[in-house]
Amino acid sequence: MQKLKIEHTSYITHDVKRFLLEKPKDFIYAPGTAARFSINKPGWEDKKRPFTFTSLNNWPQLELIVKIYEDHNGVTNEMAKLEVGDELIMHEVFDTINYKGKGIFIAGGTGITPFIAIFRALYQSNNIKNHVLLYSNHTQYDIILGGELHQMLGDAFLNVFTKQGVIGFKERRIDRDFLIEHIKDFSVQFYVCGPKDFTEEITNALVGLGATPESVHV
Repeated sequence: MQKLKIEHTSYITHDVKRFLLEKPKDFIYAPGTAARFSINKPGWEDKKRPFTFTSLNNWPQLELIVKIYEDHNGVTNEMAKLEVGDELIMHEVFDTINYKGKGIFIAGGTGITPFIAIFRALYQSNNIKNHVLLYSNHTQYDIILGGELHQMLGDAFLNVFTKQGVIGFKERRIDRDFLIEHIKDFSVQFYVCGPKDFTEEITNALVGLGATPESVHV
């Protein structure tokens, strides 16, 4: 358990907040690593929530990107009130998803967060070619780090919107028909992250279309 001071925080969408935390000395982690965090305030120290590091190991700070749920008095709603100088408590560290090679990434909403560090590492090492991201959100205003993702992936970054028609994009869901339309080779690696129902539906569809269970990482 380590107490980490918040060194910067700001909103990057209407309900997603970015935190830069002081980095513990000699702390080493790989893309896809997460930790359980709580807030160092009375009554919140034992209320843990998992967040994936979106920063890279060679950064001087740890970055977390957190969706704020203001409709109930939970941890993220309390995190919305935190400012520079406040502290988070980092508890156990664990892997969320491991990179197994080139393939197709499928994310729903904040399910993009485990993929951000992976893309950043691939981009930094000039190995991002031939990776594809299918990213589903309610509207264009919910996209997390859209500009950076487009810079890294170019035309291999495909947005899908479920609740708003936007010129140049299709208002639809990532489902079995969408996968058939946009994926020609189901023998590659697949990485899937999002809400539980989204992840289960996509995983079942991929396996039903020819992907092996071992090639689908959730």
